[in-house]
Amino acid sequence: MSEATTGRAGPLTGTLLSGRYRLESKLGSGGMSTVYLARDETLERSVAAKVLHREISDQPDQIERFRREARAVAQVSHPNVVAVIDAGEDGGRPYIVFEYCEGETLKQRIDRLGRLPLDEAAAYAIEVGRGLQAAHARRLVHRDVKPQNVLIDAEGRAKVTDFGIARELETDGLTKTGRVLGTTDYVSPEQAMGQGVDARSDIYSLGVLLYEMLTGEVPFQAENLVGVAMKHVNERMPDVQRRRPEVSSALAAVIERATEKKPDKRYPEMAAMLTDLENALEVEIARAGRSTGEATTVLDSVPHRERRILTPRRVSIAGILLVLAGTAAALLIAGVTGNDNPRGGGAGEPPTPVGEEVQLTKAEAFDPFGTGGEHSDEAPNAIDAETSTSWPTETYDAAANVQDAAAKPGVGLIVGVDEPVNGTSLSVSSARPGWDADIYAAPKGPPVTLQGWGQPVGQVSNADTDQTIEIETPEPARYYLIWLTKLAGASGDYNVEIDGVSLTAS
Repeated sequence: MSEATTGRAGPLTGTLLSGRYRLESKLGSGGMSTVYLARDETLERSVAAKVLHREISDQPDQIERFRREARAVAQVSHPNVVAVIDAGEDGGRPYIVFEYCEGETLKQRIDRLGRLPLDEAAAYAIEVGRGLQAAHARRLVHRDVKPQNVLIDAEGRAKVTDFGIARELETDGLTKTGRVLGTTDYVSPEQAMGQGVDARSDIYSLGVLLYEMLTGEVPFQAENLVGVAMKHVNERMPDVQRRRPEVSSALAAVIERATEKKPDKRYPEMAAMLTDLENALEVEIARAGRSTGEATTVLDSVPHRERRILTPRRVSIAGILLVLAGTAAALLIAGVTGNDNPRGGGAGEPPTPVGEEVQLTKAEAFDPFGTGGEHSDEAPNAIDAETSTSWPTETYDAAANVQDAAAKPGVGLIVGVDEPVNGTSLSVSSARPGWDADIYAAPKGPPVTLQGWGQPVGQVSNADTDQTIEIETPEPARYYLIWLTKLAGASGDYNVEIDGVSLTAS
Protein backbone atom coordinates (compact mmCIF):
# COMPACT_ATOMS: atom_id res chain seq x y z
CA MET A 1 0.00 0.00 0.00
CA SER A 2 1.06 3.57 -0.44
CA GLU A 3 1.46 4.11 3.32
CA ALA A 4 4.10 1.40 3.43
CA THR A 5 6.47 3.43 1.36
CA THR A 6 6.43 6.27 3.85
CA GLY A 7 8.24 4.15 6.46
CA ARG A 8 5.73 5.26 9.10
CA ALA A 9 6.63 3.75 12.44
CA GLY A 10 4.17 2.01 14.71
CA PRO A 11 4.44 0.98 18.37
CA LEU A 12 5.58 -2.51 17.35
CA THR A 13 7.88 -1.59 14.47
CA GLY A 14 10.91 -3.88 14.60
CA THR A 15 9.13 -6.60 16.59
CA LEU A 16 9.63 -10.22 15.49
CA LEU A 17 6.36 -12.16 15.84
CA SER A 18 6.76 -15.86 16.66
CA GLY A 19 10.34 -15.74 15.51
CA ARG A 20 9.23 -15.34 11.90
CA TYR A 21 7.44 -12.09 10.98
CA ARG A 22 9.48 -8.88 11.32
CA LEU A 23 7.20 -5.80 11.56
CA GLU A 24 8.74 -3.13 9.33
CA SER A 25 6.27 -0.24 9.07
CA LYS A 26 2.71 0.68 9.86
CA LEU A 27 0.19 0.40 7.01
CA GLY A 28 -2.92 1.45 8.89
CA SER A 29 -4.83 1.24 12.15
CA GLY A 30 -8.41 0.70 13.25
CA GLY A 31 -10.36 0.40 16.47
CA MET A 32 -9.30 -3.19 17.10
CA SER A 33 -5.95 -3.63 15.43
CA THR A 34 -2.98 -2.20 13.55
CA VAL A 35 -1.77 -3.55 10.23
CA TYR A 36 1.97 -3.66 9.54
CA LEU A 37 4.07 -4.33 6.51
CA ALA A 38 6.13 -7.30 7.67
CA ARG A 39 8.92 -9.51 6.41
CA ASP A 40 8.41 -13.26 6.45
CA GLU A 41 11.97 -14.23 7.32
CA THR A 42 11.33 -17.91 6.65
CA LEU A 43 10.09 -17.53 3.09
CA GLU A 44 11.76 -14.14 2.49
CA ARG A 45 8.69 -12.31 1.25
CA SER A 46 6.61 -9.30 2.23
CA VAL A 47 3.36 -9.92 4.09
CA ALA A 48 0.77 -7.86 5.96
CA ALA A 49 0.41 -8.58 9.69
CA LYS A 50 -2.72 -7.50 11.55
CA VAL A 51 -2.03 -7.27 15.28
CA LEU A 52 -4.73 -6.88 17.93
CA HIS A 53 -4.32 -3.79 20.10
CA ARG A 54 -2.81 -4.48 23.53
CA GLU A 55 -5.59 -2.65 25.38
CA ILE A 56 -8.27 -5.03 24.07
CA SER A 57 -6.20 -8.21 23.85
CA ASP A 58 -7.45 -9.23 27.29
CA GLN A 59 -11.13 -8.96 26.27
CA PRO A 60 -12.36 -12.47 25.43
CA ASP A 61 -15.10 -11.36 23.03
CA GLN A 62 -12.68 -9.19 21.03
CA ILE A 63 -10.10 -11.96 20.89
CA GLU A 64 -12.74 -14.44 19.73
CA ARG A 65 -13.93 -12.02 17.00
CA PHE A 66 -10.34 -11.58 15.87
CA ARG A 67 -9.76 -15.33 15.75
CA ARG A 68 -13.06 -15.81 13.94
CA GLU A 69 -11.89 -13.46 11.20
CA ALA A 70 -8.79 -15.59 10.66
CA ARG A 71 -10.78 -18.82 10.57
CA ALA A 72 -13.51 -17.45 8.33
CA VAL A 73 -11.32 -15.81 5.71
CA ALA A 74 -8.95 -18.78 5.65
CA GLN A 75 -11.87 -20.78 4.24
CA VAL A 76 -12.34 -18.37 1.33
CA SER A 77 -9.88 -18.94 -1.49
CA HIS A 78 -10.53 -16.52 -4.34
CA PRO A 79 -8.45 -14.13 -6.49
CA ASN A 80 -10.62 -11.21 -5.32
CA VAL A 81 -10.22 -11.89 -1.59
CA VAL A 82 -7.02 -11.09 0.29
CA ALA A 83 -5.67 -14.48 1.40
CA VAL A 84 -4.91 -15.46 4.99
CA ILE A 85 -1.41 -16.96 5.26
CA ASP A 86 -1.03 -17.61 8.96
CA ALA A 87 -2.39 -16.73 12.40
CA GLY A 88 -1.05 -17.01 15.90
CA GLU A 89 -0.22 -15.27 19.17
CA ASP A 90 2.97 -13.71 20.43
CA GLY A 91 3.26 -12.75 24.08
CA GLY A 92 -0.49 -12.93 24.48
CA ARG A 93 -1.03 -10.66 21.45
CA PRO A 94 -3.07 -12.33 18.65
CA TYR A 95 -2.14 -11.62 15.03
CA ILE A 96 -3.21 -12.60 11.51
CA VAL A 97 -0.86 -12.68 8.52
CA PHE A 98 -2.28 -11.84 5.09
CA GLU A 99 -0.83 -11.69 1.62
CA TYR A 100 0.64 -8.24 1.01
CA CYS A 101 -0.98 -6.30 -1.85
CA GLU A 102 1.23 -3.49 -3.03
CA GLY A 103 -0.91 -0.71 -4.40
CA GLU A 104 -3.70 1.40 -2.90
CA THR A 105 -7.16 1.06 -1.45
CA LEU A 106 -10.15 1.75 -3.65
CA LYS A 107 -10.96 4.70 -1.38
CA GLN A 108 -7.52 6.19 -2.07
CA ARG A 109 -8.11 5.71 -5.77
CA ILE A 110 -11.47 7.49 -5.63
CA ASP A 111 -9.97 10.32 -3.56
CA ARG A 112 -7.13 10.63 -6.06
CA LEU A 113 -9.13 10.43 -9.29
CA GLY A 114 -12.63 11.47 -8.27
CA ARG A 115 -15.11 9.80 -10.64
CA LEU A 116 -13.71 6.60 -12.08
CA PRO A 117 -14.12 5.71 -15.76
CA LEU A 118 -17.48 4.03 -16.26
CA ASP A 119 -16.08 0.71 -17.43
CA GLU A 120 -13.47 0.68 -14.66
CA ALA A 121 -16.13 1.28 -12.00
CA ALA A 122 -18.24 -1.57 -13.38
CA ALA A 123 -15.18 -3.83 -13.52
CA TYR A 124 -14.19 -3.15 -9.91
CA ALA A 125 -17.78 -3.74 -8.79
CA ILE A 126 -17.70 -7.11 -10.57
CA GLU A 127 -14.44 -8.09 -8.89
CA VAL A 128 -15.66 -7.04 -5.45
CA GLY A 129 -18.90 -8.90 -6.10
CA ARG A 130 -17.03 -12.03 -7.09
CA GLY A 131 -15.00 -11.92 -3.89
CA LEU A 132 -18.14 -11.45 -1.81
CA GLN A 133 -19.88 -14.25 -3.70
CA ALA A 134 -17.06 -16.58 -2.68
CA ALA A 135 -17.53 -15.52 0.94
CA HIS A 136 -21.30 -15.97 0.72
CA ALA A 137 -20.78 -19.48 -0.63
CA ARG A 138 -19.07 -20.17 2.71
CA ARG A 139 -22.08 -18.70 4.54
CA LEU A 140 -20.02 -15.64 5.45
CA VAL A 141 -21.44 -12.11 5.23
CA HIS A 142 -18.84 -9.32 5.20
CA ARG A 143 -21.07 -6.59 6.73
CA ASP A 144 -18.53 -3.81 6.20
CA VAL A 145 -18.21 -3.47 2.43
CA LYS A 146 -16.61 -0.11 1.69
CA PRO A 147 -13.79 1.17 -0.55
CA GLN A 148 -11.41 1.29 2.41
CA ASN A 149 -11.75 -2.50 2.57
CA VAL A 150 -10.96 -3.06 -1.10
CA LEU A 151 -7.31 -3.21 -2.14
CA ILE A 152 -6.15 -2.56 -5.69
CA ASP A 153 -3.01 -4.59 -6.25
CA ALA A 154 -0.07 -3.85 -8.55
CA GLU A 155 -1.84 -5.57 -11.47
CA GLY A 156 -4.98 -3.49 -10.95
CA ARG A 157 -7.07 -6.32 -9.48
CA ALA A 158 -9.55 -5.53 -6.70
CA LYS A 159 -9.37 -7.67 -3.56
CA VAL A 160 -11.78 -7.61 -0.63
CA THR A 161 -10.18 -7.49 2.81
CA ASP A 162 -11.00 -6.89 6.49
CA PHE A 163 -13.64 -9.43 7.44
CA GLY A 164 -13.25 -8.27 11.03
CA ILE A 165 -16.99 -7.92 11.69
CA ALA A 166 -18.11 -10.66 9.30
CA ARG A 167 -20.83 -12.99 10.47
CA GLU A 168 -21.41 -16.64 9.73
CA LEU A 169 -25.08 -17.00 8.81
CA GLU A 170 -25.71 -20.13 10.83
CA THR A 171 -24.44 -18.64 14.11
CA ASP A 172 -25.53 -15.75 16.30
CA GLY A 173 -22.22 -15.50 18.12
CA LEU A 174 -20.70 -12.09 18.68
CA THR A 175 -22.69 -9.99 16.24
CA LYS A 176 -26.26 -10.61 17.30
CA THR A 177 -29.29 -8.87 15.91
CA GLY A 178 -29.65 -5.53 17.66
CA ARG A 179 -26.01 -4.55 17.41
CA VAL A 180 -25.06 -2.14 14.63
CA LEU A 181 -21.65 -2.68 13.11
CA GLY A 182 -20.23 -1.38 9.85
CA THR A 183 -19.61 1.99 8.25
CA THR A 184 -22.71 4.15 7.99
CA ASP A 185 -21.82 5.62 4.58
CA TYR A 186 -22.47 2.17 3.10
CA VAL A 187 -24.70 0.53 5.72
CA SER A 188 -27.84 -1.32 4.67
CA PRO A 189 -31.15 -0.15 6.18
CA GLU A 190 -31.64 -3.39 8.12
CA GLN A 191 -28.13 -3.19 9.55
CA ALA A 192 -28.64 0.46 10.48
CA MET A 193 -31.76 -0.57 12.41
CA GLY A 194 -29.88 -3.32 14.25
CA GLN A 195 -31.84 -6.06 12.52
CA GLY A 196 -30.60 -9.37 11.17
CA VAL A 197 -28.52 -9.36 7.98
CA ASP A 198 -27.72 -11.79 5.19
CA ALA A 199 -25.92 -11.62 1.85
CA ARG A 200 -28.37 -8.98 0.61
CA SER A 201 -26.84 -6.51 3.07
CA ASP A 202 -23.50 -6.86 1.26
CA ILE A 203 -25.38 -6.40 -2.03
CA TYR A 204 -26.77 -3.09 -0.76
CA SER A 205 -23.33 -1.88 0.33
CA LEU A 206 -21.82 -2.87 -3.02
CA GLY A 207 -24.52 -0.83 -4.78
CA VAL A 208 -23.55 2.19 -2.67
CA LEU A 209 -19.87 1.56 -3.42
CA LEU A 210 -20.61 1.48 -7.16
CA TYR A 211 -22.51 4.77 -6.81
CA GLU A 212 -19.46 6.35 -5.16
CA MET A 213 -17.10 5.09 -7.86
CA LEU A 214 -19.32 6.63 -10.54
CA THR A 215 -19.98 9.99 -8.83
CA GLY A 216 -16.91 10.45 -6.63
CA GLU A 217 -19.01 10.88 -3.50
CA VAL A 218 -21.23 8.88 -1.17
CA PRO A 219 -24.99 9.24 -1.66
CA PHE A 220 -25.90 10.56 1.80
CA GLN A 221 -24.30 13.12 4.08
CA ALA A 222 -25.36 14.38 7.50
CA GLU A 223 -23.92 16.04 10.59
CA ASN A 224 -23.20 12.72 12.29
CA LEU A 225 -23.04 8.99 11.67
CA VAL A 226 -26.54 8.37 12.99
CA GLY A 227 -27.94 10.96 10.60
CA VAL A 228 -26.29 9.20 7.64
CA ALA A 229 -27.57 5.82 8.80
CA MET A 230 -31.13 7.13 9.06
CA LYS A 231 -30.95 8.49 5.52
CA HIS A 232 -30.13 4.98 4.34
CA VAL A 233 -33.25 3.83 6.18
CA ASN A 234 -35.65 6.58 5.09
CA GLU A 235 -34.47 8.38 1.95
CA ARG A 236 -34.39 7.24 -1.66
CA MET A 237 -31.00 6.78 -3.23
CA PRO A 238 -30.11 9.77 -5.41
CA ASP A 239 -30.40 9.09 -9.14
CA VAL A 240 -26.86 8.34 -10.33
CA GLN A 241 -27.70 9.60 -13.83
CA ARG A 242 -28.56 13.04 -12.43
CA ARG A 243 -25.12 13.23 -10.86
CA ARG A 244 -23.41 11.74 -13.92
CA PRO A 245 -25.65 11.72 -17.02
CA GLU A 246 -23.31 9.60 -19.14
CA VAL A 247 -23.90 6.56 -16.92
CA SER A 248 -25.86 4.00 -18.95
CA SER A 249 -29.35 3.00 -17.92
CA ALA A 250 -28.08 -0.58 -17.60
CA LEU A 251 -25.56 0.42 -14.92
CA ALA A 252 -28.00 2.76 -13.18
CA ALA A 253 -30.54 -0.08 -13.00
CA VAL A 254 -28.05 -2.25 -11.14
CA ILE A 255 -27.58 0.42 -8.47
CA GLU A 256 -31.31 0.98 -8.12
CA ARG A 257 -32.12 -2.69 -7.58
CA ALA A 258 -29.12 -3.38 -5.33
CA THR A 259 -30.03 -0.48 -3.01
CA GLU A 260 -33.74 -1.16 -2.56
CA LYS A 261 -34.71 -0.42 1.03
CA LYS A 262 -36.43 -3.78 1.52
CA PRO A 263 -34.08 -6.76 1.18
CA ASP A 264 -36.66 -8.86 -0.68
CA LYS A 265 -36.72 -6.29 -3.48
CA ARG A 266 -32.96 -6.44 -4.01
CA TYR A 267 -31.07 -9.04 -5.96
CA PRO A 268 -31.74 -12.36 -4.20
CA GLU A 269 -28.08 -13.35 -4.37
CA MET A 270 -24.78 -11.94 -5.61
CA ALA A 271 -24.81 -14.11 -8.74
CA ALA A 272 -27.86 -12.25 -10.07
CA MET A 273 -26.24 -8.87 -9.45
CA LEU A 274 -23.04 -10.03 -11.15
CA THR A 275 -24.95 -11.07 -14.27
CA ASP A 276 -26.43 -7.58 -14.62
CA LEU A 277 -23.07 -5.95 -13.83
CA GLU A 278 -21.36 -8.00 -16.52
CA ASN A 279 -24.01 -6.98 -19.05
CA ALA A 280 -23.65 -3.35 -17.98
CA LEU A 281 -19.87 -3.56 -18.42
CA GLU A 282 -20.40 -4.78 -21.98
CA VAL A 283 -22.76 -1.87 -22.60
CA GLU A 284 -20.28 0.70 -21.26
CA ILE A 285 -17.39 -0.71 -23.31
CA ALA A 286 -19.50 -0.88 -26.46
CA ARG A 287 -20.65 2.71 -26.02
CA ALA A 288 -17.10 3.93 -25.40
CA GLY A 289 -15.67 1.86 -28.24
CA ARG A 290 -12.81 0.73 -26.01
CA SER A 291 -12.02 -0.52 -22.54
CA THR A 292 -9.59 0.86 -19.99
CA GLY A 293 -7.45 -0.64 -17.25
CA GLU A 294 -8.87 -3.56 -15.33
CA ALA A 295 -12.07 -3.49 -17.40
CA THR A 296 -10.26 -5.29 -20.22
CA THR A 297 -9.23 -8.18 -17.95
CA VAL A 298 -12.67 -8.44 -16.37
CA LEU A 299 -14.43 -8.36 -19.74
CA ASP A 300 -12.29 -11.28 -20.91
CA SER A 301 -13.57 -13.29 -17.95
CA VAL A 302 -17.24 -12.58 -18.62
CA PRO A 303 -18.88 -15.71 -20.03
CA HIS A 304 -20.15 -15.44 -23.58
CA ARG A 305 -23.93 -15.49 -23.56
CA GLU A 306 -26.88 -13.85 -25.18
CA ARG A 307 -27.12 -10.30 -23.85
CA ARG A 308 -30.02 -9.54 -21.58
CA ILE A 309 -32.16 -6.48 -22.21
CA LEU A 310 -32.16 -3.97 -19.36
CA THR A 311 -34.62 -1.13 -19.19
CA PRO A 312 -33.65 2.15 -17.48
CA ARG A 313 -35.19 0.39 -14.52
CA ARG A 314 -36.04 -3.30 -14.24
CA VAL A 315 -37.78 -5.10 -17.12
CA SER A 316 -40.43 -7.55 -15.96
CA ILE A 317 -40.29 -11.05 -17.37
CA ALA A 318 -43.99 -10.83 -18.09
CA GLY A 319 -43.46 -7.76 -20.25
CA ILE A 320 -40.76 -9.44 -22.29
CA LEU A 321 -42.91 -12.53 -22.77
CA LEU A 322 -45.79 -10.39 -24.00
CA VAL A 323 -43.55 -8.81 -26.64
CA LEU A 324 -42.24 -12.21 -27.70
CA ALA A 325 -45.76 -13.58 -27.85
CA GLY A 326 -46.83 -10.71 -30.10
CA THR A 327 -43.90 -11.32 -32.42
CA ALA A 328 -44.60 -15.07 -32.53
CA ALA A 329 -48.25 -14.41 -33.39
CA ALA A 330 -47.22 -12.15 -36.26
CA LEU A 331 -44.89 -14.82 -37.62
CA LEU A 332 -47.66 -17.42 -37.37
CA ILE A 333 -50.04 -15.21 -39.30
CA ALA A 334 -47.39 -14.71 -41.96
CA GLY A 335 -46.92 -18.48 -42.30
CA VAL A 336 -50.66 -19.13 -42.67
CA THR A 337 -51.44 -16.33 -45.12
CA GLY A 338 -48.27 -16.48 -47.14
CA ASN A 339 -47.56 -12.83 -46.42
CA ASP A 340 -43.89 -12.38 -45.52
CA ASN A 341 -44.67 -9.16 -43.69
CA PRO A 342 -48.25 -9.11 -42.33
CA ARG A 343 -47.85 -5.54 -41.02
CA GLY A 344 -46.46 -3.78 -44.02
CA GLY A 345 -43.04 -5.26 -44.84
CA GLY A 346 -40.47 -3.75 -47.11
CA ALA A 347 -40.57 -5.37 -50.52
CA GLY A 348 -43.35 -4.74 -53.05
CA GLU A 349 -45.92 -2.00 -53.39
CA PRO A 350 -46.73 -0.24 -50.12
CA PRO A 351 -50.31 -0.68 -48.86
CA THR A 352 -52.70 2.14 -49.51
CA PRO A 353 -53.38 4.08 -46.30
CA VAL A 354 -56.90 3.55 -44.95
CA GLY A 355 -58.55 6.53 -43.26
CA GLU A 356 -57.57 10.19 -43.02
CA GLU A 357 -54.20 11.75 -42.30
CA VAL A 358 -53.92 13.24 -38.80
CA GLN A 359 -51.73 16.25 -38.02
CA LEU A 360 -48.66 15.24 -35.99
CA THR A 361 -47.79 17.92 -33.44
CA LYS A 362 -45.02 16.34 -31.34
CA ALA A 363 -41.79 14.50 -32.04
CA GLU A 364 -38.91 13.42 -29.80
CA ALA A 365 -36.10 10.88 -29.81
CA PHE A 366 -36.47 7.82 -27.56
CA ASP A 367 -33.23 6.34 -26.22
CA PRO A 368 -34.00 4.59 -22.89
CA PHE A 369 -30.98 2.30 -23.09
CA GLY A 370 -28.45 5.04 -23.90
CA THR A 371 -27.58 8.52 -22.76
CA GLY A 372 -30.14 10.47 -24.76
CA GLY A 373 -27.65 11.27 -27.51
CA GLU A 374 -29.85 10.31 -30.46
CA HIS A 375 -30.36 13.89 -31.74
CA SER A 376 -33.57 14.62 -29.85
CA ASP A 377 -33.31 18.31 -30.77
CA GLU A 378 -33.66 17.35 -34.45
CA ALA A 379 -36.71 15.11 -33.95
CA PRO A 380 -39.23 17.83 -35.03
CA ASN A 381 -37.60 17.75 -38.47
CA ALA A 382 -39.34 14.42 -39.08
CA ILE A 383 -42.82 16.02 -38.99
CA ASP A 384 -42.18 19.47 -40.45
CA ALA A 385 -43.18 18.48 -44.04
CA GLU A 386 -39.77 19.63 -45.29
CA THR A 387 -37.86 16.89 -47.13
CA SER A 388 -34.65 18.89 -46.80
CA THR A 389 -34.63 18.38 -43.00
CA SER A 390 -34.52 15.10 -41.12
CA TRP A 391 -34.05 13.30 -37.81
CA PRO A 392 -31.01 11.01 -37.84
CA THR A 393 -29.97 8.32 -35.44
CA GLU A 394 -26.37 8.13 -34.35
CA THR A 395 -24.05 6.61 -36.96
CA TYR A 396 -22.42 3.32 -35.95
CA ASP A 397 -19.45 1.47 -37.39
CA ALA A 398 -19.79 -2.08 -36.13
CA ALA A 399 -23.06 -3.52 -37.44
CA ALA A 400 -26.53 -2.79 -38.76
CA ASN A 401 -28.20 -4.56 -35.84
CA VAL A 402 -28.56 -1.96 -33.08
CA GLN A 403 -27.89 -4.50 -30.31
CA ASP A 404 -24.57 -5.47 -31.91
CA ALA A 405 -23.64 -1.92 -32.91
CA ALA A 406 -24.48 -0.11 -29.68
CA ALA A 407 -25.17 -2.80 -27.04
CA LYS A 408 -28.78 -1.68 -26.73
CA PRO A 409 -31.93 -3.28 -28.20
CA GLY A 410 -32.90 -0.29 -30.30
CA VAL A 411 -33.51 3.42 -30.61
CA GLY A 412 -36.70 5.21 -31.48
CA LEU A 413 -38.63 8.23 -32.65
CA ILE A 414 -41.86 9.18 -30.88
CA VAL A 415 -44.51 11.14 -32.76
CA GLY A 416 -47.70 12.43 -31.19
CA VAL A 417 -51.07 14.06 -31.82
CA ASP A 418 -53.13 16.40 -29.69
CA GLU A 419 -56.03 13.95 -29.17
CA PRO A 420 -55.95 10.13 -29.14
CA VAL A 421 -56.85 8.45 -32.45
CA ASN A 422 -57.17 4.92 -33.81
CA GLY A 423 -54.14 4.84 -36.06
CA THR A 424 -54.30 2.58 -39.11
CA SER A 425 -50.91 3.26 -40.71
CA LEU A 426 -47.68 5.20 -40.41
CA SER A 427 -45.89 6.41 -43.52
CA VAL A 428 -42.15 6.96 -43.10
CA SER A 429 -39.72 8.53 -45.58
CA SER A 430 -36.03 7.85 -45.07
CA ALA A 431 -32.80 8.60 -46.86
CA ARG A 432 -31.80 4.94 -47.22
CA PRO A 433 -33.78 1.68 -47.35
CA GLY A 434 -33.15 -1.55 -45.47
CA TRP A 435 -34.00 -0.75 -41.84
CA ASP A 436 -36.26 -2.74 -39.47
CA ALA A 437 -38.66 -1.34 -36.89
CA ASP A 438 -41.46 -2.22 -34.49
CA ILE A 439 -44.31 0.24 -34.01
CA TYR A 440 -45.87 0.87 -30.61
CA ALA A 441 -48.81 3.04 -29.49
CA ALA A 442 -49.76 4.55 -26.15
CA PRO A 443 -52.87 6.51 -25.10
CA LYS A 444 -50.91 8.80 -22.76
CA GLY A 445 -47.39 9.58 -21.60
CA PRO A 446 -45.34 9.06 -23.60
CA PRO A 447 -43.96 6.04 -21.67
CA VAL A 448 -40.33 6.40 -20.58
CA THR A 449 -39.46 2.69 -20.83
CA LEU A 450 -39.88 0.28 -23.72
CA GLN A 451 -41.84 -2.03 -21.44
CA GLY A 452 -44.31 0.78 -20.80
CA TRP A 453 -45.36 0.76 -24.47
CA GLY A 454 -46.77 -2.77 -24.24
CA GLN A 455 -46.96 -4.96 -27.35
CA PRO A 456 -46.04 -3.81 -30.87
CA VAL A 457 -48.97 -2.72 -33.04
CA GLY A 458 -47.02 -2.96 -36.30
CA GLN A 459 -43.75 -4.13 -37.80
CA VAL A 460 -41.57 -3.54 -40.82
CA SER A 461 -38.44 -5.25 -42.07
CA ASN A 462 -36.14 -4.18 -44.89
CA ALA A 463 -38.10 -0.94 -45.25
CA ASP A 464 -38.23 1.08 -48.46
CA THR A 465 -37.28 4.76 -48.59
CA ASP A 466 -41.02 5.50 -48.72
CA GLN A 467 -42.63 2.97 -46.45
CA THR A 468 -46.19 2.64 -45.21
CA ILE A 469 -46.62 0.42 -42.16
CA GLU A 470 -50.05 -0.91 -41.26
CA ILE A 471 -50.89 -0.73 -37.57
CA GLU A 472 -53.71 -2.05 -35.40
CA THR A 473 -54.21 -0.05 -32.21
CA PRO A 474 -56.29 -1.77 -29.50
CA GLU A 475 -57.48 1.65 -28.29
CA PRO A 476 -57.12 5.27 -29.38
CA ALA A 477 -53.52 6.38 -28.94
CA ARG A 478 -51.91 9.77 -28.64
CA TYR A 479 -48.29 8.68 -29.03
CA TYR A 480 -46.69 6.39 -31.61
CA LEU A 481 -43.18 4.97 -31.36
CA ILE A 482 -41.04 3.93 -34.33
CA TRP A 483 -38.60 1.55 -32.59
CA LEU A 484 -35.62 0.90 -34.86
CA THR A 485 -33.88 -2.43 -34.31
CA LYS A 486 -31.81 -2.58 -37.50
CA LEU A 487 -30.12 0.33 -39.24
CA ALA A 488 -29.54 1.02 -42.91
CA GLY A 489 -26.26 1.60 -44.76
CA ALA A 490 -22.97 -0.22 -45.04
CA SER A 491 -20.01 -1.08 -42.83
CA GLY A 492 -18.72 1.98 -41.01
CA ASP A 493 -21.84 4.01 -41.85
CA TYR A 494 -24.98 2.51 -40.30
CA ASN A 495 -27.86 4.80 -39.36
CA VAL A 496 -31.44 5.73 -40.18
CA GLU A 497 -32.33 9.23 -41.35
CA ILE A 498 -36.07 9.96 -41.27
CA ASP A 499 -37.19 13.06 -43.16
CA GLY A 500 -40.93 12.54 -43.01
CA VAL A 501 -43.60 10.79 -40.91
CA SER A 502 -47.34 10.88 -41.37
CA LEU A 503 -50.14 9.15 -39.49
CA THR A 504 -53.45 7.90 -40.91
CA ALA A 505 -56.33 7.14 -38.58
CA SER A 506 -59.86 5.79 -38.93
